[in-house]
Amino acid sequence: MALIFFIKIKEDIRLEAVDRLKELEKKLLHYTGKAIADYHLIKHHDKIMVCLSGGKDSFTLLKILRLLQQRAKINFELFSFTLDQAQPGWHDQELKNWLTQNDVPFEVLSRDTYSIVKAKIPEGQTYCSLCSRLRRGIIYRYAEEKGFTKIALGHHRDDLIVTLLMSILYNGEIRSMPPKLLSDNKKNILIRPLCYCQEKDIAEYANLMNFPIIPCNLCGSQQNLMRQKIKRLINQLAEENQKVPSNILHALSAIKPSQLMDKDFFDFKGLDKQQDGPFVGLPLDEMEKAF
Repeated sequence: MALIFFIKIKEDIRLEAVDRLKELEKKLLHYTGKAIADYHLIKHHDKIMVCLSGGKDSFTLLKILRLLQQRAKINFELFSFTLDQAQPGWHDQELKNWLTQNDVPFEVLSRDTYSIVKAKIPEGQTYCSLCSRLRRGIIYRYAEEKGFTKIALGHHRDDLIVTLLMSILYNGEIRSMPPKLLSDNKKNILIRPLCYCQEKDIAEYANLMNFPIIPCNLCGSQQNLMRQKIKRLINQLAEENQKVPSNILHALSAIKPSQLMDKDFFDFKGLDKQQDGPFVGLPLDEMEKAF
């Protein structure tokens, strides 16, 4: 009797997990599809190179795009690209097995950027910036050589809002990760189809899907990164008001130049000409000379 009861509990747990997986997948498909439509991320006959780092975000991105590819009314190609940067603990056989089992064309390219980063950056300092630059250069070059029209990255909503606050607090700029970006040399277009998706949903989905995750030991050893501090700050604020993260994301698409201070984006000088009523003071050209 006890054995039957135990088997029933296990079956109930399994069915609950299946239902939750379907719920998460539906939500991720909805928000990814909305982002693609809102920002025209994918068009007919696109050749999309999905950057599969081996983390939860990129695995989720690839899986969701595969599902959308199967039901979309347009035709587009997907190709998985993974860069082996020779980091300690890198084991990609399970990743390759997963890609093969899911009929995803792929390449794993080996380039030892790890040694360069370790040699250039003193111990204890942040590796991310140089590591990202080296990786980005290799990715751009590969995509250009292979003729891909788009490069898909796995950045999600939380990446966008954390980057915005980091830019404001540490760089004095209002900038983030756009859903669609033309590279400086105008030869590559980057897309971020998960830009509306929450990290917690992605993490839970990846766990239920049991993706063969490859950890980043290079960055994981640095616990006090600025990004983690900002993420904790947002989480603390969200405990008091759960709309804080979505409000920050909405702010990225609700810019009001007249309420900011950028002279290149708003004509502060010309406001005087638009003022109703009698003009008081010196003419504008004389005002400039007066100061």
